[in-house]
Amino acid sequence: MKNSLVSYIAPGAPATRQPANGEEPYLRPEIGFTPKWYREAIGIDFGERWHTDIAYRADTLHAMRAELGRRFPGAGIGVPRYAPDIPDLLTGTHGACVVAGIYGRPIVYHADQWPVATGAPLDDAQIAALQPPDLDDSDFLGALMRQVDDIERRTGRVSGYINWQGVLNNAHRLRGEDLFTDLFTAPDLCHRLFDCVCTTMIDAAKRLHARQRASGFEVSFFTVSNCLVNLVSPELYRELLLPYDRRIAEAFGAIGVHNCAWTVDPYLDTYAEIPNVAYIDMGLESDFPRARARFPDARRAVMYRPTELADKPIETIEQDLQRIAHALGPCDVVAADIESGTPDGRVLALIELCRRISEDHYGVR
Repeated sequence: MKNSLVSYIAPGAPATRQPANGEEPYLRPEIGFTPKWYREAIGIDFGERWHTDIAYRADTLHAMRAELGRRFPGAGIGVPRYAPDIPDLLTGTHGACVVAGIYGRPIVYHADQWPVATGAPLDDAQIAALQPPDLDDSDFLGALMRQVDDIERRTGRVSGYINWQGVLNNAHRLRGEDLFTDLFTAPDLCHRLFDCVCTTMIDAAKRLHARQRASGFEVSFFTVSNCLVNLVSPELYRELLLPYDRRIAEAFGAIGVHNCAWTVDPYLDTYAEIPNVAYIDMGLESDFPRARARFPDARRAVMYRPTELADKPIETIEQDLQRIAHALGPCDVVAADIESGTPDGRVLALIELCRRISEDHYGVR
């Protein structure tokens, strides 16, 4: 699929996207593990140092890729498609909390988890007076850009991707649970918050992309993470959130829509109004033929839950994959957030099933 995106899970990082190269298997597995998995396997500490110390992150990336190669030889798990020989020292930095950090939210780091944004929710008056932060004066973004400079010195170019999240996700980190009441009772307040967050996401991403471009690495897309969309009705999404996803899409050459593992059906028609969609994912219970019809030119993906991979009989997993390939393919099968305790054999079986189904039924590796 021309100009499409595929799922990408760097070691120690939450899932994001990367450009397709046109040689994707019909059924392409993308495998990712939680920080706890790496912590228990090889003792990595994902605390604040992992997110701020490039040398330490580089050492742990080497250790993680070695462990993945030992346990899953030839699978290419966690290897970026764009430059497999250059370490990706950017993806995963501050997890999903970068925009929250720019807005001054305290971030708590854990040895075996991704970072979490904390702090008291913004009240009505604070949101009414909210302005996008001055990025020239942002300590958080400034520190991140200094890391970018260090990455270029070490590797020659700044490859990788920051997880900017989505407008709803970031707004929730600032406002808290009251946001879902605001959607009904204070839509103007929501628009104030959404507008600020959207502006910051676009402006900060464009700054980083320009810096990466100057180093020789091109990034011309954006991914919105709509992990909380199932808590918002399709009508409210269309009215209050679609304008911001459209605005982001129009600001970049392509957009990926991460719908998480929720059933995408209620949002499909509205998502189809977003321009330049190059990737969209969904849960296993989604209407695959309808999704393929609505997004014929985007790379589609199924978020295969870690509990499904760990608990389902292999025969049932194969049936799931056959149905995915028949009804949604060509597509990705994203097995993210795999926890410690899941047998390696399960992961290897999923990879082999995807390979066999792609070759035997579609003649494509």
